[in-house]
Amino acid sequence: MTTSTRDRRPLAPQRLVPLQLWERFGTLLVNVLVIGLLIVYLFPMVYMVATSLMASQQLGDRYAPPYPAQPVTIEYEGKTRKLLQVPFDDGVRELALVKPGPRASEFIDPEHPEEGLIPWQGSWRALPGVYRFHLTWDNFSTLFKSVRFPEMIRNTLLAGLITTVAVLVSSLIVAYGFARYPLPGGNLLFFVLIATLLIPEKVTLIPTYFFFVRVLNWNGSWLPIVLPFFFGSALYIFLLRQNFRSIPIEIEEAAMLDGAGPLRTLFSVVIPQSWPVIITITLLNFFFIWNETRQAALYLSTRRDLVPVSFGIQNFQSLSPTQNLLQASALIILLVPILVLLLTQKHFMRNLVITGTER
Repeated sequence: MTTSTRDRRPLAPQRLVPLQLWERFGTLLVNVLVIGLLIVYLFPMVYMVATSLMASQQLGDRYAPPYPAQPVTIEYEGKTRKLLQVPFDDGVRELALVKPGPRASEFIDPEHPEEGLIPWQGSWRALPGVYRFHLTWDNFSTLFKSVRFPEMIRNTLLAGLITTVAVLVSSLIVAYGFARYPLPGGNLLFFVLIATLLIPEKVTLIPTYFFFVRVLNWNGSWLPIVLPFFFGSALYIFLLRQNFRSIPIEIEEAAMLDGAGPLRTLFSVVIPQSWPVIITITLLNFFFIWNETRQAALYLSTRRDLVPVSFGIQNFQSLSPTQNLLQASALIILLVPILVLLLTQKHFMRNLVITGTER
């Protein structure tokens, strides 16, 4: 069957115009949707940063602006007077309250005090205050005085270093065995290992707590938290195995011909080819230890000198009565992981998803 000349005729210009309009409209709609989702996603972060820099006095004023600010005051007759926005027939004026009253009050103009007192009818309590942009850093100084930050950061970094080294060494050896040494029933063992990821933590919480506290008497110690990392992680073993399988086996065979054993081949040949995924695992483990609160609450609640930073901040938040201190403490917890992720995002994002394709 031949195609007629009429079928091959290009679209008329009047038909192309609606298609271009629809394409631009679709692009605009997608951009608006993405920007809207980004605003919704980032709003809690913006609220946290803004509130952590607010003074307690601003939080108690319903007329205060949503950004960090402080009330404007002046000195008059030896007393501090707060400026209020007072409505008049000719507009709103910023005046200082001098003589408050239930139905009538008197104000003074800070720019023209020679005019004397200005009477105003109404309840002064309903008048919004005058605020100017101001960052309140006292919340962080109060936080650092109330919480033992140097000690908690030391505990967290030490635990992170020990657990990272332990879980990396054990996971590397197990993953290399699954990737390069076929064993009878090896696929079944690997399947069982991956299936452990589906077991909820709450299922094993009571048995492990009973074993560590009642049997081994390890309450008030980091051992129940650190010891499981010496036996590897199913998730990390899976990521490493998939990465090892993507490395050409000829490189390892050449090393073995030169007399290298399995461990030397692993640490001298395979690991240098796997630094990106190792960095990813290191970051994941660091974030886990930094945010650890459940295990610390079980085993370290009786030892204030051993608590990690997240658990210490959580205890402070349970006692803090104001939102600005709560948000300041939350910002401190998030600040370090965000900085670490920004500095290492190149390696982290490159290997967050590991596939079995060849390089």
